[in-house]
Amino acid sequence: MIEIKNLKKSFGKKEVLRSVNLSIKTGETMVIIGRSGCGKSVLLKHIVGLLKADEGEVTVDGQIISRMSPAELYKIRTKFGYLFQGAALFDSMTVGENVGLALRENYQMSEQKIQEIVAEKLALVGLPNIEHMKPSELSGGMRKRVGLARALATNPEYIFYDEPTTGLDPIMSDAIDTLIKDLAQKLRVTSVVITHDIQSVYKVADRVAMMHEGKIYFLGNPKDLAETRDPIVRNFVDRNSFHDVTFEGEIAQLQKSAKP
Repeated sequence: MIEIKNLKKSFGKKEVLRSVNLSIKTGETMVIIGRSGCGKSVLLKHIVGLLKADEGEVTVDGQIISRMSPAELYKIRTKFGYLFQGAALFDSMTVGENVGLALRENYQMSEQKIQEIVAEKLALVGLPNIEHMKPSELSGGMRKRVGLARALATNPEYIFYDEPTTGLDPIMSDAIDTLIKDLAQKLRVTSVVITHDIQSVYKVADRVAMMHEGKIYFLGNPKDLAETRDPIVRNFVDRNSFHDVTFEGEIAQLQKSAKP
């Protein structure tokens, strides 16, 4: 499990994290929400050891990240899979080369074995037989799924998703949410999802943490989030919710507006 205790981080005079406390249970999907600039991505980077806290600590499987040597940190990162907001694929590489990158860099494997794993992970995210393609030939949703296949290549125990549905249309966003949920169930991994998409929260989350002014302001399950009357939480949820409108309703409104 992941334990975050009294985590503080400032950049210059700007306090980004102000005593963040959060426990993420083994096997659960924790979704972290909050306004832009509230420290969500910064928190994620502390968990994987990309940033070092000014105060406090992050513990993963009983090991304190900030106290690790470079070699120890390198080793524990093999437990992590990370889907970046923009997928972060290397344009000069094929899809297959992108997905197999960590395997080639970190493991002594034959090329045949790497290719087998690459094919397996691409099939897992619904993109079989595209190893030869370049990222520039893919849609935004496909690039996200290739990024996820790369994150899964090393069979991680933890998967971190940084705004997985940003820039995608509602249909593709829903497909990514379904994939996140299915992978959590099939692979039994611990997932941490950062998002602004409230529909995603309700679909994938076991628990939800909302950050506000550098702290965890709200913590509960999706039902708690939907029912809370706290004005700060309510304002964020209502502003980021997508309200379904039926085609029939749209047509009726247009017809009404067209009448003289």
